[in-house]
Amino acid sequence: MLVNISYNRPAISEKINAEVGKPLTLMQRVKLKGSGSPKLHITSTSIDIHNLLILDNNANICNVEMRNSGIIVMFRSLLETYALVIPYYKLNLYKGKAEEYSIHKDHHFIKVKADTPGIHKFFKKIIDHKNDNAPTQIEDLQ
Repeated sequence: MLVNISYNRPAISEKINAEVGKPLTLMQRVKLKGSGSPKLHITSTSIDIHNLLILDNNANICNVEMRNSGIIVMFRSLLETYALVIPYYKLNLYKGKAEEYSIHKDHHFIKVKADTPGIHKFFKKIIDHKNDNAPTQIEDLQ
Protein backbone atom coordinates (compact mmCIF):
# COMPACT_ATOMS: atom_id res chain seq x y z
CA MET A 1 0.00 0.00 0.00
CA LEU A 2 1.39 3.39 -1.02
CA VAL A 3 0.16 6.12 1.34
CA ASN A 4 0.88 9.73 2.24
CA ILE A 5 2.03 9.80 5.88
CA SER A 6 2.81 13.52 6.13
CA TYR A 7 -0.08 14.19 8.50
CA ASN A 8 -1.05 12.46 11.72
CA ARG A 9 -4.11 10.50 10.64
CA PRO A 10 -5.14 7.75 13.09
CA ALA A 11 -6.98 5.76 10.39
CA ILE A 12 -3.84 5.49 8.24
CA SER A 13 -1.67 4.66 11.27
CA GLU A 14 -4.07 1.85 12.18
CA LYS A 15 -3.95 0.49 8.62
CA ILE A 16 -0.16 0.50 8.64
CA ASN A 17 -0.01 -1.17 12.07
CA ALA A 18 -2.48 -3.83 10.92
CA GLU A 19 -0.43 -4.51 7.80
CA VAL A 20 3.14 -4.65 9.22
CA GLY A 21 2.74 -4.49 13.01
CA LYS A 22 3.51 -1.79 15.53
CA PRO A 23 6.98 -0.18 15.69
CA LEU A 24 9.64 -2.28 17.38
CA THR A 25 10.19 -1.72 21.08
CA LEU A 26 13.42 -0.24 22.38
CA MET A 27 14.68 -3.65 23.52
CA GLN A 28 13.94 -5.21 20.12
CA ARG A 29 15.80 -2.38 18.36
CA VAL A 30 18.79 -2.83 20.68
CA LYS A 31 18.87 -6.59 20.01
CA LEU A 32 18.73 -5.97 16.26
CA LYS A 33 21.35 -3.21 16.56
CA GLY A 34 18.95 -0.80 14.87
CA SER A 35 15.76 -1.10 12.85
CA GLY A 36 16.26 1.70 10.33
CA SER A 37 18.38 1.84 7.20
CA PRO A 38 21.03 4.36 6.28
CA LYS A 39 20.13 6.86 3.54
CA LEU A 40 19.41 4.91 0.33
CA HIS A 41 19.74 6.52 -3.10
CA ILE A 42 16.94 5.50 -5.46
CA THR A 43 18.12 4.44 -8.93
CA SER A 44 14.82 3.30 -10.45
CA THR A 45 11.15 2.84 -9.46
CA SER A 46 7.80 1.65 -10.71
CA ILE A 47 5.74 4.17 -12.68
CA ASP A 48 3.44 5.35 -9.86
CA ILE A 49 6.35 6.04 -7.49
CA HIS A 50 8.33 7.60 -10.35
CA ASN A 51 5.45 10.01 -11.02
CA LEU A 52 5.66 11.20 -7.41
CA LEU A 53 9.46 11.56 -7.40
CA ILE A 54 9.69 13.65 -10.59
CA LEU A 55 7.48 16.39 -9.16
CA ASP A 56 10.50 18.07 -7.55
CA ASN A 57 14.21 18.41 -8.31
CA ASN A 58 15.51 17.04 -5.01
CA ALA A 59 17.75 13.99 -4.75
CA ASN A 60 15.70 10.80 -4.77
CA ILE A 61 16.46 9.14 -1.46
CA CYS A 62 14.55 6.79 0.81
CA ASN A 63 14.95 4.87 4.02
CA VAL A 64 13.55 1.57 5.28
CA GLU A 65 12.03 0.86 8.69
CA MET A 66 11.76 -2.71 9.92
CA ARG A 67 8.63 -3.85 11.77
CA ASN A 68 7.66 -7.26 13.20
CA SER A 69 5.58 -8.28 10.19
CA GLY A 70 7.10 -6.24 7.36
CA ILE A 71 8.96 -3.13 6.28
CA ILE A 72 8.06 0.45 5.41
CA VAL A 73 9.96 2.23 2.64
CA MET A 74 9.66 6.00 3.11
CA PHE A 75 10.54 8.76 0.65
CA ARG A 76 9.75 12.46 0.20
CA SER A 77 8.34 14.45 -2.68
CA LEU A 78 7.12 18.07 -2.69
CA LEU A 79 7.38 18.38 1.11
CA GLU A 80 5.15 15.31 1.51
CA THR A 81 6.28 11.99 2.99
CA TYR A 82 5.10 8.78 1.33
CA ALA A 83 5.35 5.23 2.61
CA LEU A 84 5.33 1.97 0.70
CA VAL A 85 4.07 -0.53 3.28
CA ILE A 86 5.21 -4.10 2.54
CA PRO A 87 4.29 -7.11 4.72
CA TYR A 88 6.92 -9.86 4.74
CA TYR A 89 4.71 -12.32 2.85
CA LYS A 90 4.60 -9.89 -0.12
CA LEU A 91 8.22 -8.71 0.12
CA ASN A 92 10.69 -9.76 -2.55
CA LEU A 93 14.29 -8.58 -2.35
CA TYR A 94 16.57 -8.99 -5.34
CA LYS A 95 20.20 -8.18 -5.72
CA GLY A 96 20.57 -7.37 -9.39
CA LYS A 97 23.87 -5.67 -9.99
CA ALA A 98 26.73 -5.92 -7.50
CA GLU A 99 25.78 -2.61 -5.91
CA GLU A 100 21.99 -2.49 -6.30
CA TYR A 101 19.07 -3.98 -4.39
CA SER A 102 15.51 -4.14 -5.66
CA ILE A 103 12.56 -4.08 -3.23
CA HIS A 104 9.35 -5.46 -4.78
CA LYS A 105 5.72 -5.69 -3.67
CA ASP A 106 3.10 -6.68 -6.24
CA HIS A 107 3.42 -4.04 -9.01
CA HIS A 108 5.49 -1.56 -6.92
CA PHE A 109 9.28 -1.64 -6.88
CA ILE A 110 12.17 0.55 -5.78
CA LYS A 111 15.78 -0.07 -6.75
CA VAL A 112 18.41 1.41 -4.45
CA LYS A 113 22.17 1.83 -4.71
CA ALA A 114 24.18 -0.26 -2.22
CA ASP A 115 27.64 1.27 -2.31
CA THR A 116 28.62 0.83 1.37
CA PRO A 117 29.02 -2.28 3.56
CA GLY A 118 26.42 -0.89 6.00
CA ILE A 119 23.71 -1.08 3.35
CA HIS A 120 24.58 -4.71 2.55
CA LYS A 121 24.45 -5.55 6.28
CA PHE A 122 21.06 -3.89 6.61
CA PHE A 123 19.54 -5.87 3.74
CA LYS A 124 20.96 -9.08 5.23
CA LYS A 125 19.32 -8.08 8.52
CA ILE A 126 15.97 -7.66 6.72
CA ILE A 127 16.26 -11.10 5.13
CA ASP A 128 17.17 -12.72 8.47
CA HIS A 129 14.31 -10.93 10.28
CA LYS A 130 11.88 -11.97 7.53
CA ASN A 131 12.97 -15.61 7.88
CA ASP A 132 12.69 -15.52 11.69
CA ASN A 133 9.18 -14.04 11.62
CA ALA A 134 7.75 -15.95 8.65
CA PRO A 135 4.91 -18.38 9.29
CA THR A 136 5.83 -22.06 9.39
CA GLN A 137 6.05 -23.61 5.95
CA ILE A 138 4.63 -27.04 5.13
CA GLU A 139 8.10 -28.30 4.14
CA ASP A 140 9.48 -27.39 7.59
CA LEU A 141 7.03 -29.70 9.39
CA GLN A 142 8.44 -32.93 7.94
